[in-house]
Amino acid sequence: MDIASQRPLRVAILRHDARLTDNIQTSAVLIEIIHSLEAAGHTAFFCNKSQIELRNEVRRLVREMAKTPADAWVVEAGSRPLLEWCANQQTPCLALYGRTGDLSLARSGPDAESAYRAATRRLLELGHRFIVLIAREARRKPIPGRPERAFLEELAAHGVVTGDYNLPNWDETPEGFSKLLERLFLYSPPTALIVDEAPRYIAAAEFLARRGIRVPEQVSLVSTDDDPSLAWCHPPIAHMRWDPKPVIRRVVRWVDAVRKVKADRKIINFPAEFIPGGSIGPVWKE
Repeated sequence: MDIASQRPLRVAILRHDARLTDNIQTSAVLIEIIHSLEAAGHTAFFCNKSQIELRNEVRRLVREMAKTPADAWVVEAGSRPLLEWCANQQTPCLALYGRTGDLSLARSGPDAESAYRAATRRLLELGHRFIVLIAREARRKPIPGRPERAFLEELAAHGVVTGDYNLPNWDETPEGFSKLLERLFLYSPPTALIVDEAPRYIAAAEFLARRGIRVPEQVSLVSTDDDPSLAWCHPPIAHMRWDPKPVIRRVVRWVDAVRKVKADRKIINFPAEFIPGGSIGPVWKE
């Protein structure tokens, strides 16, 4: 038996954000990936600096990765420019989430396109036309990702003229998020918000509560996360759900292929679904 195929690997994980509490669901997946890789005999660890800490600058990220001894990399929610670099360098990389598109790069995560379509269609059925999707910059640029495009396509298919209003640009900071909401509700208040990731959903709900805007009577809210913290809300929050276990198993299998010196650049995603809840309702009629 090939001795090299039995050698345990050092697997480095490049996080999007080093604050593990920023997204409980994502943090739990990353921790379980580390535990599963260690159970398989490998060494798995987080890179010292995250993409956010290095301002998503590919040059700085490449330097950080170069000084981190690793046989394989798992890149969480990488930007398109970063994943393009990963696809063209020698150390094997797997994109955990992120926008690989046509890149020759392994990828796994939820296939959220159908869930975004279902959520958008449901809001349209409820009479909403002023619908805004708040997503991170990496999901919007250089062009919107597949789920974001699906959202815009569903709006257009129902006669809604789409633009920057529906998928706005904003400064990815707490202050920038607050300024975005202030701007939205000052001029053309949305009747429905789809908010990417639970921490920002909570911030949006708090923003509305402080202004006396009732959910779902006046504004419908959808979270793209099935975050444990939202499970305490009653009635339940409308959200998107996917099973992380197949994703975790996929990462472990990919590392095993790397150990056996087998090229694995497959994109294997797993379905997500939209779960309606009490945070959405018909358009408010004064």
